[in-house]
Amino acid sequence: MNTDLTYQLALTLIPGVGSITAKQLIAYCGNAETVLTSPAKALLRIPDVGTALCSAIDASKHAALNRAKQELEFMAKNGVQAFSFLDKRYPERLRNCEDSPLILYAKGSTDLNAPKVISIVGTRNATAYGRQQCENLVRDLAGQYAPLVVSGLAFGVDVCAHRAALAHGLPTVAVMGHGLDMVYPAQHLNVAREMLQQGGALLSDFTSKCRMDPSNFVKRNRIVAGMADATIVVESAEKGGALITADMAFGYSRDVMAFPGRVGDKASAGCLKLIKANKAALIENAADVAYLLSWDVPRKQPVQQSLFLPELPDDEKTLLNFLSTTEAQSIDIICRSTGLAMPKVSSALLNLEFSGLVKALPGKTFLKT
Repeated sequence: MNTDLTYQLALTLIPGVGSITAKQLIAYCGNAETVLTSPAKALLRIPDVGTALCSAIDASKHAALNRAKQELEFMAKNGVQAFSFLDKRYPERLRNCEDSPLILYAKGSTDLNAPKVISIVGTRNATAYGRQQCENLVRDLAGQYAPLVVSGLAFGVDVCAHRAALAHGLPTVAVMGHGLDMVYPAQHLNVAREMLQQGGALLSDFTSKCRMDPSNFVKRNRIVAGMADATIVVESAEKGGALITADMAFGYSRDVMAFPGRVGDKASAGCLKLIKANKAALIENAADVAYLLSWDVPRKQPVQQSLFLPELPDDEKTLLNFLSTTEAQSIDIICRSTGLAMPKVSSALLNLEFSGLVKALPGKTFLKT
């Protein structure tokens, strides 16, 4: 059993510990096990950690660990994988979002770090026009660009996007608002099965047996928005989940695109709202998507970065300079050699891992990549 994963999973089950807080706790403590085994007085030294959170961790950690072990058993029996936020299989684009999940649960074999990824969202009450635009878009993108298509398996535009991807041989990922012990809506179970058979995946940050709640589907939208290069809104009313996803993508500084529809159509009111607010680019076809994402522009070879990285904070530059002169070192030696306090070193090393500049090795040792 993966002990570190068990403790990370348990940490997500502590009431009041969201993804941002969980990653902050791990950054300061070094790993999830230390978070759950440290005395309250040690946790209180961490910025923004108060007595209420410490009490919640102390009161819930044993039950959370038991529940985590049950979840790992469920995963083993049902072919579900769990990706920690530092796992190389975790979606890199999503990892760069502050509120990305600590753990993602996945069923399927899709590469979540495909070179091209788009999210397609829209109203549950798609019109014939919306369905046609969605199908045309996916068909034309499949022919030349072959992106990974992400959506939420809901009625309307979502399932249309998944079906179009399947019809044109594209891998497609459904981000669920519940655990992977079920498929909702049940009418789309066959679509989900076909996605898995054709190399797609089902993805969630919820454990099995979690309570179905409307807020879960809003929460999952950050994954739909965060793991893609662009979020494309096909049709949307003036309010709805698609606009929430688009706003999240906009907040992540990702491209947002929308089909304009027809003035006066309720199903296009949300798209027009995004375009008027300059939150979405107006698109008419796949060529517009490719142009806005520069998919037809040859990529330059990456330039070798020099050791001096002025865009990094001072603590991170200090650590990177030290690790450039030595082999893998333990976090204790790093602290002693650089003169930096453990909390600062833990936080800086975590950020350097996110940037791909440092690699964590077994035994809490670190190596410059």
